[in-house]
Amino acid sequence: MIVVLIGLRVPIGLALAMVAFFGLWGIVGLDIALSLLSILPYDFAASWELSAVPMFLLMGTLAHRSGMTASLFTAARLWLGGLPGGLAVATNFACAGFAAASGSSLATTFAVGKIAIPEMLRYRYDLSLATSVVACAGTLGIMIPPSVIMVIYGVFAEVSIAALFIGGVIPGLLTAAIYAAMIIGRCTLQPALAPPLRERPSWRERWLALLDVWPLPLLVIGVIGSIYGGIATPTEAGAVGSFLAILIALGRGQMSWAVLRDSARETLLSTGAIFFVAIGAILLTRFMAFSGVPAFMADFMKQWAIGEVHVIVVMAIIYIILGCFLDPIGIILLTLPVMLPIFTALNIDLIWIGILVTKFIEIGLITPPVGLNVYAIKVMMPEIALGTIFAGSMWFLACEVVIVTLMIAFPELSLYLPRLMQ
Repeated sequence: MIVVLIGLRVPIGLALAMVAFFGLWGIVGLDIALSLLSILPYDFAASWELSAVPMFLLMGTLAHRSGMTASLFTAARLWLGGLPGGLAVATNFACAGFAAASGSSLATTFAVGKIAIPEMLRYRYDLSLATSVVACAGTLGIMIPPSVIMVIYGVFAEVSIAALFIGGVIPGLLTAAIYAAMIIGRCTLQPALAPPLRERPSWRERWLALLDVWPLPLLVIGVIGSIYGGIATPTEAGAVGSFLAILIALGRGQMSWAVLRDSARETLLSTGAIFFVAIGAILLTRFMAFSGVPAFMADFMKQWAIGEVHVIVVMAIIYIILGCFLDPIGIILLTLPVMLPIFTALNIDLIWIGILVTKFIEIGLITPPVGLNVYAIKVMMPEIALGTIFAGSMWFLACEVVIVTLMIAFPELSLYLPRLMQ
């Protein structure tokens, strides 16, 4: 029924809430269903842990609107521009760098894409490569910490958000490295994809550009350092990051009332949309608990002795298919009520699964027919056909097959750093 309602263009949050409410009405009666409808939304929205969501969104928005993205791309271009496909490689690592101050894939895609795509097209880069590298590397926004998706997963799964954050570092850097290797390999074999740059920056220009990047590393150190130094919890670290972003923008003379106002407005709109979907998912979670479906599925899997790998393969298929049609927040809140009891019953490490779920959602963002990051590029560059962007993303999807295989075969890629924290 949820899928039908979503197919009829009913907002995801409303579709989840409607199915949950009428399901609860049928199981426990109208009075209790109305009582839950009045209590659960407030209890969820009042959760202290979820205050990290608007704070991380605000930090990323402030970083973008105050011009920190531009200096990051400039430095990457000057240092990496001499490689085959140098501007695309620079864009890839600029996305990875901005991801560490964002928490959102779409925010990373828009922030870097507005600067990088016109620059690559100016140097006659292949349209497919120039657009797809931003769409695909932009997905790192939810893997490299901080990550809004990981915050929501941590709250629902009741696992350490700090462990999820640090667990995403190696898979995120591995993704950026494999993407870069693929770009360099393609452009070496097909030089026409990315004509070499004529400019040869001096070492002085490179170091000066690198010095101008200091705000983003400072933000990352401030956020991650405050968490692992015991100064702030993951929830409080979002506020630390937002405050640091304001101070840095003020110090650079890039803060104004307009920047602050627009950043706050964008954060409020994004937070409202996320919470609207999340409240529907909370109601669905309660309905699922009363219905007994998660317990039934968990018992079924245990009875048939379905192993860890089988569960992960099925999970991957579900998430990638849903990623073709739904937004990341909707996907994770729609699936967790069913998936988490299964993972728990099979004693699968919930930190490892959280990183894998984030990776599968990343892949869904660039998978046709409705990869949201691809559509974000289309919004920025309406003159470029969707097919052109999707064609380029196929190369990155091939990389993702390699990355996911490594993450499943070697769980330590996700668990090594979290275990060092224990």
